Amino acid sequence: MSKLRTPFRYDYVGSFLRPQALKDAKAAFKEGKITEDEFDKIINEEITKVVAKQKELGFHVITDGEFRRTFWHLDFMWGFEGVDHEATGRGVQFNDELAVLDDTYLVGKVKAKDHPFVEYFKFLKQFEDENTVAKYTIPAPAQMFQQMIIPANFENTRMFYATNDELIEDIAKAYRDVIKQFYDAGCRNLQLDDCTWGALVGDAAKQRYASLGIDLEDVKEQLLKVNNLALEGKPEDMVINSHICRGNYHSTYFTSGAYDSVADQVFARENVDALFLEYDDERSGGFEPLSKVSPDKKVVLGLITTKSPVLEDKKVIIDRIHEAAKYVPLDRLYLSPQCGFASCEIGNKLTEEEQWNKLKLVKEIAEEVWG
Repeated sequence: MSKLRTPFRYDYVGSFLRPQALKDAKAAFKEGKITEDEFDKIINEEITKVVAKQKELGFHVITDGEFRRTFWHLDFMWGFEGVDHEATGRGVQFNDELAVLDDTYLVGKVKAKDHPFVEYFKFLKQFEDENTVAKYTIPAPAQMFQQMIIPANFENTRMFYATNDELIEDIAKAYRDVIKQFYDAGCRNLQLDDCTWGALVGDAAKQRYASLGIDLEDVKEQLLKVNNLALEGKPEDMVINSHICRGNYHSTYFTSGAYDSVADQVFARENVDALFLEYDDERSGGFEPLSKVSPDKKVVLGLITTKSPVLEDKKVIIDRIHEAAKYVPLDRLYLSPQCGFASCEIGNKLTEEEQWNKLKLVKEIAEEVWG
């Protein structure tokens, strides 16, 4: 088993653009032209290729690119008892377009069962070697909690849970079970992808929650509670990091705003080992909130955007790293893109070659800064 631990000086969030062969295979499977076994064989082949590419570029972390998923978060939720979904053509309005997502809702109490993602991890783990370690990405517990209390789901959720606290307890318990499943399968590096904090920042969030009659401070404490409860009792030799995002769908975003209003919770009090933070443009605000990061956490600066193929100016990025180092020591800082390249299978608006060029730039800059 690899003893390497994330994050690395040059790192990435985890999802990659779906290759054309994978897109074609999924379409053929949906049309009944190939069997599920044939489809799985193609997925395995494409994951093998994308892992080889990650190694070729010299990265020390490998992921399966999230190639088995349609959505970065919802597919994972479907792996619990009590959760169902339906493709209705509805979704979430992002800045420039509608993110078409399956309606995902409760049909009973949330409980863990043998989670399919654990089997997906086992396939990835075989590619670990002395230079690389497998990382698996799943949505944060807070993400699942938020999904079940959005206005479209709230009344339905109340059929099964009289209070948010009861829902939090069950989600946390189910996550603890699944985290143990990952650990028993040999996973030592897990990443919680979390858009809930990003959804709380900025004036738009204040207005949205005020219109629902919900106190924003209460929401923050509930998100922190469910995440930390899920992490209670995690094995000491298992690294669990969090990636904080403001939405990433087809190169558009869900929300804007600085971290100031959530730093006292997620930066200071969330019990993760490292924070992957979105910092690729002015929508993320300044680095001042990093002063709230607890001294036990590492910070991965997401200074390279996955939303555009344009390569960043190396000097500008290096200057920004040193600016961030005024608030968190340089030896606790790391570099990555701000998000994945394909949070959902639609992917962002760049080519695979442009995707790899972004990662090459991340590595070049990190080696120049940290040696």
